Amino acid sequence: MKVIQTQNAPAAIGPYSQGIIVNNIFYSSGQIPLTTEGQMVTGDVKDQTHQVFKNLQALLETAGASFETVIKATVFIKNMDDFAAINEVYGQYFNSHKPARSCVEVAKLPKDALIEIEVVALVK
Repeated sequence: MKVIQTQNAPAAIGPYSQGIIVNNIFYSSGQIPLTTEGQMVTGDVKDQTHQVFKNLQALLETAGASFETVIKATVFIKNMDDFAAINEVYGQYFNSHKPARSCVEVAKLPKDALIEIEVVALVK
């Protein structure tokens, strides 16, 4: 087991790792729209989703993976009415490669984020 840690994504805000690799599979912790300095991105759900993907990209690169090697994504959203807007941004990062995905509306996310995404990916 290998712990993934990078300064190019926000630090964990609790007792957990940014990600873990086990048997050439990378498991990310859920990413919310925090900057590397730990500040919440203000703006709409599209702005927040782009920041989440920026964080995921940094973790995937550190792990030796990429969006092309993601096999499963789990998306947690505060409001299902944002589903279409989130899909628009999501499709910019997963355009030709489309991993399996779950999307769940939740009552509340850490730091009152509008979205949180976690991924599972194969390490190259």
